[in-house]
Amino acid sequence: MASTQGRSERLVVAAEEAGERLDRVLAARVAELSRSRHKALILAGRVAIDGATIRDPGHRVNAGGLIELALPPAESDAVAPEAIPLEVLFEDAQIIVIDKPAGLVVHPAAGNRTGTLVNALVAHCGDSLSGIGGVKRPGIVHRLDKDTSGVMVVAKTDRAHRALSRQFADHGRTGGLRRGYLAFVWGAPERPRGTIDRPIGRHPHARDKMSVRAGGRAAVTHWEVLERYSGADGAPVASLLACRLETGRTHQIRVHLASIGHPLIGDAVYGAGFRTKANQLGPKARAAVAALGRQALHAYLLVIEHPSQGANPEFRSELPDDLRCLRHSLASQAPRLGSESQDQSKA
Repeated sequence: MASTQGRSERLVVAAEEAGERLDRVLAARVAELSRSRHKALILAGRVAIDGATIRDPGHRVNAGGLIELALPPAESDAVAPEAIPLEVLFEDAQIIVIDKPAGLVVHPAAGNRTGTLVNALVAHCGDSLSGIGGVKRPGIVHRLDKDTSGVMVVAKTDRAHRALSRQFADHGRTGGLRRGYLAFVWGAPERPRGTIDRPIGRHPHARDKMSVRAGGRAAVTHWEVLERYSGADGAPVASLLACRLETGRTHQIRVHLASIGHPLIGDAVYGAGFRTKANQLGPKARAAVAALGRQALHAYLLVIEHPSQGANPEFRSELPDDLRCLRHSLASQAPRLGSESQDQSKA
């Protein structure tokens, strides 16, 4: 196996992992790295099983096998630092928590190599970043869609990356992680609260979309009605929901709420068929919807277990101006209050 002065990982294949692909096992057990990163390390000869270098990502592992993963020493990231303003809610040597604005892409990708949150973080953090997965870069452990605003935590060290990756993989089932979102949707559920438990997978015909479908990955979203907004005929035309995630699938809230007939206001992908709902609004609310230009979704709450302090800090983000304007204009049409808690109603 290729020599390295970087960090190494050693793990024993569990009985239930027997017959699995090597890259899948590594991605599940060393969650700080993506499966594509693990594949690249395997191809580079940095993975051995029982002392023999394995260069096939699809190699099927045997129970009891000793996997050794050699991570290369940290090197400079190819991501260019950019002086993009950030609203920092908290920062220490381990993590940085930011209030992401709508319109900011999180990670560089095809078509978005510059102007991303990662570009901004590389510039902001500078030499305080340690090598994460062999590259000096901020550790993205969860994402918000480009047009979703709100709270995000980012790891600055390997230690923080591993700790946060475990929390987000667990989705708060056994730890202190909590994620809260505010969603303005078309229509209003009849019940005050509920749970959507429907699997989500890639859309069979549109590869840039997700959909509720058999064979998809398990996905659970809890929701509660905070406010209902009446239209010209007095019937609820829109509502404000508080959502809590029990899983973290791509576009989860957007897909789940659309699947129960209440897509996000402004969601051109999953709510395009509801655009005429705006005709039921008054002029002020109609103008606010037209000016939105994005899905009305905001990550207002994040609670994590700090990687080194043993505490559960809570971070909150106020509604940004565009959603505050939307809420005010909808409420001016005689809102009917839902079952919000006093705490959530202030979000």
